[in-house]
Amino acid sequence: MKILTIHSDFIEFEPLSKAVKAAEEITKEKKRIEECLVAFASVEKDDTDIDGVAEQAAKEILKVCNQVKTKKVVLYPFVHLTSSPSPLDTALATLKKTESILASDASYSITRAPFGWYKSFDIKCKGHPLSELSRHFGAEGAYAKGGKDAKEAGIGGKDAKGAGHMQVKDISSAAHASAPKEVVSESLKADDCVKREYFILSPDGTLLPASSFVFSKHPLLKKFVNYETNKVRAYDKEPPHIALMREHAIASHEPASDSGNLRWYPNGRLMKKLIERRIMDICIGYGAMEVETPIMYDFEHPCLKKYLNRFPARQYVVKSDEKEYFLRFAACFGQFLIASDMVISHKNLPIKLFELTKYSFRREQSGEVAGLRRLRAFTMPDMHTFAKDADGARTAFTEQFNLCVDWMDMLGPSYEAAFRIQRDWYNENKEWYAALVKRFGKPVLVEMFSERYAYFITKFEFNVVDCLDKASALSTVQIDVENAETFNISYVDEKGQKQRPYLLHTSVSGSTDRNIYALLEWEAMQKAAGKTPMFPLWLSPSQVRIVPVSDAQLPHCEKMLSLLKAMDVRADLDDRGETLQKKVRDAEQHWVPFIAVIGDKEIQSGKLAVRVRKTGKQVLLSPEELCASITEECKGMPFEPLSLADHLTKRPVI
Repeated sequence: MKILTIHSDFIEFEPLSKAVKAAEEITKEKKRIEECLVAFASVEKDDTDIDGVAEQAAKEILKVCNQVKTKKVVLYPFVHLTSSPSPLDTALATLKKTESILASDASYSITRAPFGWYKSFDIKCKGHPLSELSRHFGAEGAYAKGGKDAKEAGIGGKDAKGAGHMQVKDISSAAHASAPKEVVSESLKADDCVKREYFILSPDGTLLPASSFVFSKHPLLKKFVNYETNKVRAYDKEPPHIALMREHAIASHEPASDSGNLRWYPNGRLMKKLIERRIMDICIGYGAMEVETPIMYDFEHPCLKKYLNRFPARQYVVKSDEKEYFLRFAACFGQFLIASDMVISHKNLPIKLFELTKYSFRREQSGEVAGLRRLRAFTMPDMHTFAKDADGARTAFTEQFNLCVDWMDMLGPSYEAAFRIQRDWYNENKEWYAALVKRFGKPVLVEMFSERYAYFITKFEFNVVDCLDKASALSTVQIDVENAETFNISYVDEKGQKQRPYLLHTSVSGSTDRNIYALLEWEAMQKAAGKTPMFPLWLSPSQVRIVPVSDAQLPHCEKMLSLLKAMDVRADLDDRGETLQKKVRDAEQHWVPFIAVIGDKEIQSGKLAVRVRKTGKQVLLSPEELCASITEECKGMPFEPLSLADHLTKRPVI
């Protein structure tokens, strides 16, 4: 047997027509499998020991799975790998047996493409050293193996007709030969090598090695610490929020773009916009000056060249007029370049600049890109503070820590804190850290490093832990002691002398995309625990769904719809020709907070029979009472009208 394994961002295939009379009987449907190992397999003439060959094939495939750390396998019949194929019945029996052996381990998800069919398929190879491997073996084991690329293994020489109408994308690393390169900063390389120690700091000021802390009362903190110390970032299976973001028509992958670049549907765009507006209100209310900066910068700019190697991120690279530029990964340098051109007095400090960076780009590793958790293009509310000295930096850090606590408490999901600190700085500021943790009210993870691998001496992050025990940072503040020098940012002190300020990098919310991920994962946990999942009322796309008992009530429902909308409530009307039960069930499936059922009794009484999702109860309310309740619960939060049609019959299916 010959196999070619491709570690893939995805494969999508669709049976088109039978290639042989002995083709399997199937239901033709398109399938897409994300983050998987695709094993193209060709059974050969000499492979007469079906069980032995299948066992060896499964062994080789699982070996590669362990190397690339995936639990998803797509077994894809591909006769074009060999010039001496086996009889059809032997080939099918061998592939089925291989599938059976692979599937015997329940921790693996196995998909086999149909045998004997012409199929179209799209595939995207990850491009790392182990992403393309070929194996050639019999029942006794592999007798030829290596790192042949797709062309050497026999794929590249077939045209579309001969290969079963292939639509192959990104099969080999050679496919990227003319593509923009990925740039990895020196900081990111150093981040992999830096020595770290992990502790738990309790509200009473006790600092213990993480290995000595008793986590019995802090199960989420234990999961967070395990995630940080084990450093397994990629998912073994699809996190629940991905299915939820599709079910609620929030967002999905854009197939015409790079991995980690999403298309946002009306519901998702509305939620993002509300989060963006709220965080803008907070930052500007805190005294930040809003600015806007470019998304593309020159690699050779003297300030940026140094900064790039002190920021732990991978960059996208683009060319213009034979010159190389990178797409911004944060608003830092844009705001720092503005500050370097300012004339700043000590009387002006602290100064705060803010930008809602839409978009920021980071060339995250393919295996770590997943749904809304980790993207390559994202929206990041970015604020930078220019403080007079270390005291000023600590004061601003404390204020912004409190802003972040308020944000996370408002958002809703449970969260854990991590402080990352250079040891010397911690030793000088133990009491200050103890006061911050006391304010937080529960133990936090402390990562201590002796040498700085980036520009900051300390930072904190508020992290959510999802259904699959992966942690993701939302709110964060960092104290930067390098970039005032790098970008030539200074202020004039009381004696007329130039001084370098301390810089703080702050995202009170973290990326808006990841906030929605956190909400979806949290609500998936609530559902798993037997509770009713729902969005915060101020973020719910439809806050009230009006449901008539029959068409006879539609004219009155139209009036109620207009009345609710006039009072700044996102309301819609289910005017479809469905049963009452189905309309109510659909509203519940979309987590609509209030379902207002209107029949003849409600018309006569002037009340609405409202099903309240949060309590599970039904109450009678006037339109004014319902609106007042919504207004009170959403107090202080921004409002945006519904951008979808307010009649369900007028909405396209997304």
